[in-house]
Amino acid sequence: MILSDTRVPPPKTLQVALRKITDTLAHALENPTLPRPDWSDFEWVVAQAVAAMHGVSPLLSRSLLWNAPPGWTKFLENQRMHTARRYVRINAMLQHINSRSAEAGIAALALKGAALHAMGLYVGGERPMADVDLLVRPQDAQMMARVLESLGFRQSAATWKERIFTPLADHFPEDLGEHSDNDLKIELHDRICERLPWRLTEITADIFPIRPHAGLNDYSSKSSLMLHLLLHAAGSMPVKTLRLIQLHDIALLSTRMTQADWDLLLAYHSTAGRLWWAFPPLKLTSRYYPEKIPTYALTALADECPRLLRKVALSTSLSDVSYSYLWVDAFPGVAWSQSIPEVIDYAINRLRPSAQHLAAREEIARSESWARQDEWCRLSQARRIVRWISSRPTRPVTMSVVSAALGKAQ
Repeated sequence: MILSDTRVPPPKTLQVALRKITDTLAHALENPTLPRPDWSDFEWVVAQAVAAMHGVSPLLSRSLLWNAPPGWTKFLENQRMHTARRYVRINAMLQHINSRSAEAGIAALALKGAALHAMGLYVGGERPMADVDLLVRPQDAQMMARVLESLGFRQSAATWKERIFTPLADHFPEDLGEHSDNDLKIELHDRICERLPWRLTEITADIFPIRPHAGLNDYSSKSSLMLHLLLHAAGSMPVKTLRLIQLHDIALLSTRMTQADWDLLLAYHSTAGRLWWAFPPLKLTSRYYPEKIPTYALTALADECPRLLRKVALSTSLSDVSYSYLWVDAFPGVAWSQSIPEVIDYAINRLRPSAQHLAAREEIARSESWARQDEWCRLSQARRIVRWISSRPTRPVTMSVVSAALGKAQ
């Protein structure tokens, strides 16, 4: 597929295309018999960017029945090939981590994608894994860091939720989708928590096995894995970084859960209160996978959700809370605040980020190719505020992926 004009269109035009394409692909992933969309050549190229951003290119390559343009089909098949090759590398690394951590007497939990693969919900090549996520007890974190160093990794960054380990000889990744040669990254956690929108909500005690063994462990139950998937999705929604693959994970796992599993999930109490945050991601999943989510679970979680957030969740689409949303908003997660003091705290922290937050921002500007290409990522906080007031800036990560897709269509 070759475009005569590969310039990025005006932001408003691009946002319309992103929204339409995202919604179409989300519905088509659940129902691949839907008719092929009547898209322009430009929209088919943007669809590559959307599929890459949402981590669903490999799944679409085998599920869709569309007689699509060759460029689209080739892109999806290429993504599946790279995802499969990358999974082989990740699986080998998990085996090394398992043996080394067992030797060191460290109990660890392989999180999210690794657990879903281990359950057989995916086979190699279906689900991209950008990194390996591990959870250890706080007292074992430093020892696990040494294990990772012995495997050729170094700590390259740390945030409020994880320590990030990258290969000693790291290099910059591809701009569009998966590539088998991209570096393997390991994120080491000693707690599982998210900011909603600024207050920490933690579920570590609910998902770490009660009697773990040295080496890699499984989640204590399907319910604990679902709890983690929902919190991770909830944490992505206020900052508009949710991906379709996260909703697909939730829908797939739901098909394996019995009523007893759901009852166990509904009985969980996080350390920050009940599951007030779980309704929005589950409701959004049910929007695209209506037959996969039990109605009684939605009803029970809706009762725990604050009124404003519940109202917002009822009308939220994937495009509203994902990388398909094109704009940089000043206060994107304000609806997740549960009181006026929380709103004020959230606003203050958005306007005056902590030193740790600024350091993490600098690390992203250094290590992520999309961030190095955009002036926004290098602006001071004061200049960002001016831009928020005087214009409507576009998101660097989204613009980078769209530009990469258009560039490859030349």
